[in-house]
Amino acid sequence: MEQSNTLGRFGEAVTRRPKRVLLISAVVLAVAGVLAAGTLPQLQLARFETPGSPAVLAQEELAGLGSGPPNVTVLITARDGDVDQADVAQAAGEVEAALDAEPGIEDVFSYWSADDWEVLRSGDGSQALIVARAAGEATEARALVGELSAEWSGGRGPVTVAFGGQEEVFRQVSDEARRGFTLAEAIVLPGVFLLLVLVFRRFVPAALILALGVVTIIGSMGALRIVAALTDVSTFAANLVLVMAIALGVDYGLFVIARHAEGRAAGLSPARAAAEAVRGAGMTVLVSGAAVSASLLGLLLLPFPFLRSFAYAGVAVVVVASLGAVVVLPAVLALLGERLDLSRAALPTTPTGWFERVARRTMRRPLVYVALAGVFVLALGAPLLGLRVGPPDDRILPAETTSRQVQDAIRADFDSEVADSLFALPSSGATWTAEQSASLAEAFSTVDGVAEAHGGGERYVDGAAAGASPETFAAPVVIVPTSERLDSDPYGLVTDVRATADVWNADAGEGPGAVVGGYPAVLDDYRSALVERLPWVFLFVIVVSTLVLMLSVRSIVLPLKAAVLNLLSLSVLGGVLVWVFQDGNLSSLLGFTATGTLDLSIPILMFCVTFGLSMDYEVLLLSRILQEHDSGRRLEDAVARGLQMSAPLVTTAAGILALSFLVYLSSGVVYLKMVGLGMALVVLVDATLVRLVLLPASVKLLGEANWWAPRWLRAPEGRQGVRPQAAPVPELDQAPDPAPDPVPENSR
Repeated sequence: MEQSNTLGRFGEAVTRRPKRVLLISAVVLAVAGVLAAGTLPQLQLARFETPGSPAVLAQEELAGLGSGPPNVTVLITARDGDVDQADVAQAAGEVEAALDAEPGIEDVFSYWSADDWEVLRSGDGSQALIVARAAGEATEARALVGELSAEWSGGRGPVTVAFGGQEEVFRQVSDEARRGFTLAEAIVLPGVFLLLVLVFRRFVPAALILALGVVTIIGSMGALRIVAALTDVSTFAANLVLVMAIALGVDYGLFVIARHAEGRAAGLSPARAAAEAVRGAGMTVLVSGAAVSASLLGLLLLPFPFLRSFAYAGVAVVVVASLGAVVVLPAVLALLGERLDLSRAALPTTPTGWFERVARRTMRRPLVYVALAGVFVLALGAPLLGLRVGPPDDRILPAETTSRQVQDAIRADFDSEVADSLFALPSSGATWTAEQSASLAEAFSTVDGVAEAHGGGERYVDGAAAGASPETFAAPVVIVPTSERLDSDPYGLVTDVRATADVWNADAGEGPGAVVGGYPAVLDDYRSALVERLPWVFLFVIVVSTLVLMLSVRSIVLPLKAAVLNLLSLSVLGGVLVWVFQDGNLSSLLGFTATGTLDLSIPILMFCVTFGLSMDYEVLLLSRILQEHDSGRRLEDAVARGLQMSAPLVTTAAGILALSFLVYLSSGVVYLKMVGLGMALVVLVDATLVRLVLLPASVKLLGEANWWAPRWLRAPEGRQGVRPQAAPVPELDQAPDPAPDPVPENSR
């Protein structure tokens, strides 16, 4: 077979001069390590902004006036009495003056400097707000806010100062994510090593698998450093690198070592067995990597640096893990020679056993098992039907976080949220007269959920003038929302405000129309862009991954069935996210606050990653089933023997990966808890119920139709795609053993 022979020759080349291969690999790894050491500081923070959206265009118009929407909120709490006391006002004024004098902080105003504007004062009078804007890109703005928070937070005479607002919230989210990455490294790597020791019952092979994961982490982080020099890469990408590097490192490492063990059991020399491992498992690894990469590349269809970052990170992991599995690991196996003892390893070496018996039992009653497993999986996914989409907010942080406490106080004690005001400007740099601004503000003040609107120097409440407007915002029209509407229906509020602007534009006739911006509008546009592009992302991921598998297995039916099984697994993911993180079940146990909605960003990311990992498992299982079928065995025997030789590896890898994901439950960020629990459960369900029950049962039901392919897709003579050949290989048996580099006596 041409592809098998190519990989066989490549495996021989790698294992014939293992010391040379490892020397080159060590140099490359050292360079990657130097790059990786500086990667985290180069990663960027991002905002939920959609380039070219109405809200971003409004911000650009506002920037032309030398201003922008507020993103910093400082909560001043009177220790005794209320905020109208002279000593409280003086202390608050000192904080406001310091902020106003700080380069990079603009548009500062407060309850006291805005003529005792009531919306900036709590209902009981014990608290009031200072509002400001941190200018610049997210990374620089949040660093500045963090410095100011560290300097000014806490007790200051008669008041207590605390920082909140979107920049401080997401700065603390980023800090929590970094701590989560560090903690995960400290827990995951030793934990994975111990689990691998249980599998191999030896330290050396366990260390080899873990080393492949560590090499993948280093290489991927080094690659991200290069990518970060060319485009923005999110700090959260590092978290994905950790779990995916462990996932693919364990997957690919287990399969290569298992093939090596088969070769040794068949009597091959260590070097020959290592070469055969490349020939037998190499194409499986490469096809799996292509399928996983195809799933992650779907994120590039989204115009958001935050989500694109995960595509860069994931593809880097796939490339490094694949190279490590087919180049570095075989060279190490060849160099270790007889010193590598796999005799006690819990690896599949015979085609009979528990997994084979389960497969045969399932195939005896395929309809029953398909029905039972399908109903169970669909029941787990049923809560997905109740999905409600909402914006991200401070409640993704733990309740004890300072910015979360500020926002909790505003929700509980303030009737309005000035920092989350909407604003309207004339488009294309035009101007409105004072009468036009006042007319539009009057219209906005009648919208449900608008506490008051300002325009033309007047303040309007419920369609009526309520006095002069405080000089605060540069925008000609400002819409202050109520806390209740902003908390319960922020997207609906933006829709209603924009609909009112459309009506006003139509009534006004010719002239500059109104564009609406502000943080709630930014989030609404972000959500709209996600929803608009979501079908294309799903279509790309499913179609491209399926095509990769089609071209590899040279079948139409098997890849389509794999896509259906993957979607069943993903329904479990959606059900878990909705039932736990949207509806709040288990919230007290897991330590988070449910808001009744889900931000779409993380589920989309999890869909792409999970679909890729599911396809990874599918390739690893199918490759062995196809091998057995191509050797002439009838369908039931091919499935049973193929699963026995591959399913133990898949379930072991899935269990290790699930435990790696579960480490993120210790994070304070709800996003990481979602990734930890959701991914762990779906990986376990996919690797067990879906792959061990639904896969063999569905193959049995379809019979020989599984292998059908149109003529254009059938493999050319001598090519069989992902289908590896059994070890040992006759052609290799007739050739002399590839001689590894001699190992010095004193190194043994």
